Amino acid sequence: MFLISRRLAAQIVMAETTFLTVAELEAGLSEICESPRDAGALRMMVRRPQTGAREVLEEGELTLTDGLVGDSWRTRGSSRRSDGSPDPENQLTVMNARVVALLARAKERWGLAGDQLFIDLDLSASNLPPGTRLAIGSAVIEISAQPHTGCKKFQARYGADAIKFVNSPKGRELNLRGINTKVVQGGAVRVGDVARKCK
Repeated sequence: MFLISRRLAAQIVMAETTFLTVAELEAGLSEICESPRDAGALRMMVRRPQTGAREVLEEGELTLTDGLVGDSWRTRGSSRRSDGSPDPENQLTVMNARVVALLARAKERWGLAGDQLFIDLDLSASNLPPGTRLAIGSAVIEISAQPHTGCKKFQARYGADAIKFVNSPKGRELNLRGINTKVVQGGAVRVGDVARKCK
C-alpha cells in the first residue's frame, strides 16, 4: 500500500484536530513502559521507495548495502556526512510499536513516522545500549550511538506536543522517537517475527 504525497498531505490535515496533548501522551507512558525487554514482535514494516511515499510490507529483505531492500535510504544520503553519502549508522530506524500507536491513533498513520520497523520492544537506552544486537527473522541489526530525534515532518504529522513528549528527558531516556540501527547480517524479515536481543 502506498501513501504518496497528496494522500500524505490529506492525512496530515485530517489529523490536525486529533493531536494529543502532552498530558494525554504522558498518560500512555505506563503501557509503553510495559513493553517486553528481551523479545518483541515486529508489528509493521514500512519501505520508503521515494520521498513522500510509503509502502507497508508483510515481508522484506535486509542487506548490509541497502538496509531494507527497495527503501530510499541509500539514495537519499545524509547531511551529517561531508560528502552527502548515506550514513551507515542510520540505515534502519526502529520505533516502539506502542509509542507510534499512541501518537498516530490509527494504524493507517503509523507509516507517517518515517521509520521502517515498528517493534513491540523496550527501546530504552538502559535496555538496548549502542552496540546491542537484535536478531529478527534471519537478519541481525545493531543499535547505533547516533540519537534519533523528532523533526518538523514528525511534528506536522503528530503535533507539537508529540515532539515535546518524545524529546523530553524521559522521552530521550526511553528512546520514544526510536533508535538508529544498521544491518550486520542480512536476511528475510516478516511482520510477526520476534526481534530478540542477541546474547
